[in-house]
Amino acid sequence: MLDVSRREIKYEVGLCLAAVLRQRLAAVLAEDPHNGGSGYLVRSVYFDTPDALDDYQKLEGLDNRKKLRLRIYGFGDAPAKLELKQKQGAFQRKRSLSLSRRQAEQLLAGNQSCLNDFGEFGQALARRMALGAYRPGCLVEYDRIAFFSPTNDTRVTLDCRLRASESCFRLYDPAVPLTPVGSPAAVTLEVKYNRFLLSFVKDAVSVEGMLNVSASKYCRGRQFGIGGE
Repeated sequence: MLDVSRREIKYEVGLCLAAVLRQRLAAVLAEDPHNGGSGYLVRSVYFDTPDALDDYQKLEGLDNRKKLRLRIYGFGDAPAKLELKQKQGAFQRKRSLSLSRRQAEQLLAGNQSCLNDFGEFGQALARRMALGAYRPGCLVEYDRIAFFSPTNDTRVTLDCRLRASESCFRLYDPAVPLTPVGSPAAVTLEVKYNRFLLSFVKDAVSVEGMLNVSASKYCRGRQFGIGGE
């Protein structure tokens, strides 16, 4: 199990400013080796209760809230990360398990028993999902460019071309029909760090007029459901 806790700040910027920020960040941080020219794909299926409790907790801005997602960074037989992300005051705690494609597809089909092989945390997730009747609520996909520094577990990402589906949850199918969410010119800048933000990173991302946002990609992806924009 991977267990990470750090602060997280989000901004919404335009394509032109995102290009400037990418140059600034590349000058002070290491690039994720998967960036390439246009970034890499991130695809997640978010689970929720039948009454969308996790979505409502986010929309209500509760200090202690959670979301559960299954995430991949490529197709084929790439492993999936099952992640429980919890907001605890100013920090975001993320605990994750690495699942095989077979296990991920079992989970998407409603079979949580595969989690019992992952020790106490896996068993706790299986109980949570069973008792809350968790089921897939939204598939979300976007393109990401990432930068990092091991100091203070610093990671900065630029996410664009958000698209989603509330009816098709075939995580490994590259042909899933997706609907664009929000403006095609919108880019989400996420700044994640532990302890304190390094001064040179703060300088790189400090631009007058940037809008701080709190909406999660899951809530935005449920545009036709009870979440929505």
